[in-house]
Amino acid sequence: MEWERLLCDDRIRPYRGKGSNDLRTEFEKDYHRIIQSASFRRLQDKTQVFPLDRSDFIRTRLTHSLEVSSYGKSLGQNIAQNIVNVIKDPGFLPEYGADICNILQCAGLLHDIGNPPFGHFGETVIRDWFRDNLKRISYRGRPLTEVLLPQMQADFYAFEGNTQALRLVTKLHYLVDEHGMNLTKALLGTIIKYPVSSLAIDRGSGNIKTKKMGYFYADRDVFAQVQEALGTEENRHPLAYILEAADDIAYLTADIEDAFKKGCLSFPDLLRELRRVRDKADDAPEFAALVQRLEEKYEKALRRKESSPEAYAVQNWIVQVQGHLIASATAGFTGNYRAIMAGMHTRELLAGTPGELTARTLGDIACRYAFASRPILKLEIAAEKILNFLLDEFVHAVLYYDTEERQTAVQEKLIALISENYRAMYHIYADGKPDTEKLYLRLLLVTDDICGMTDSYAKRLYQELSGQWQG
Repeated sequence: MEWERLLCDDRIRPYRGKGSNDLRTEFEKDYHRIIQSASFRRLQDKTQVFPLDRSDFIRTRLTHSLEVSSYGKSLGQNIAQNIVNVIKDPGFLPEYGADICNILQCAGLLHDIGNPPFGHFGETVIRDWFRDNLKRISYRGRPLTEVLLPQMQADFYAFEGNTQALRLVTKLHYLVDEHGMNLTKALLGTIIKYPVSSLAIDRGSGNIKTKKMGYFYADRDVFAQVQEALGTEENRHPLAYILEAADDIAYLTADIEDAFKKGCLSFPDLLRELRRVRDKADDAPEFAALVQRLEEKYEKALRRKESSPEAYAVQNWIVQVQGHLIASATAGFTGNYRAIMAGMHTRELLAGTPGELTARTLGDIACRYAFASRPILKLEIAAEKILNFLLDEFVHAVLYYDTEERQTAVQEKLIALISENYRAMYHIYADGKPDTEKLYLRLLLVTDDICGMTDSYAKRLYQELSGQWQG
């Protein structure tokens, strides 16, 4: 792969801003398109870990995305400098460093923009609903599993917020026309973490690019255009590795901090878990040093007579962990540069670095103390009821929408509740398509609409439609 093509600033719909006074690069224009969008603003009411939490401290998808954007830019600066000064790749011009930073800053803002309400659990509920129901729902006398093409079915069985993000920014988000935000192809390539279809998912391959799907059948044209322009040939864009590392650093450290603030994880628990891993690790001096720093931060807080020495220690320690992980991810990209550029690198950037043990440990602690906590479990049970209800109602409503079949009055009302913009995009992309593909696009219309909902709106709509709304 070549950087000149990888940093392509063309758009699906050709566009160049008018006027000589606009000195922004195309990637800087992407940034302004994103932050001014309603889709981005809705992230402020979408779950990161704790659904419908009323605390001002706990992170939402919006604050998480801002953090990922920041880490992505920092990693981009470090890595660009290494490519120029350490690797000395003649194909990487010094001015590319600024482009990389701008692209990663934008990609961080976008990486979760397609996620449904209630965090990653929302994705699980959607997948499970389609696995349970596609075979039970009939269309013109045949079950949907006999009507839809294999890839169409697999798209719903492997439903992904990452995949929805590509769909949202290239089609659904109405800015001027049916091309969504019409972002640069380099940015689109960066947010495609898994450049394979739902039929090519292979979690046992050992290659991270086949872990999940990266595009829907409906968006195969966009995927092909982006791949052709960037010359990635169904390999990961090198910047996708950096975006993934920025996301990992953000959530691994934030989940620990949020769990501590919520009281799910106490300071003694955290210290005990870290010491246990340290004592079992044969050769991990960097990890041992991190544990020692947490102990020292706590002792310093006691000497300073901080009002909450445990909170002081955790918050200051988290900053040092972030720096440790950023350095590790930078080393991971630099050390695997040739393989990454050849499309041969199969693991995340932290793998094989001193940060790998840290990342694995933090992820395990968060899983056991935060994700398995009683508040999360109860809210996820409620979220399942909400999303299952909405899927039941809206999927049955769209089955015969835009066909000659008569709909009930209630089904017509449900259709009217779906975003007008999304319905307009459906009609544009369904025009001239065969009946099977139109049906598939109508099912996507439901998941499009649900993914566009905030946590609060999904809850409120469920209450209203199920007769539980009290005013």
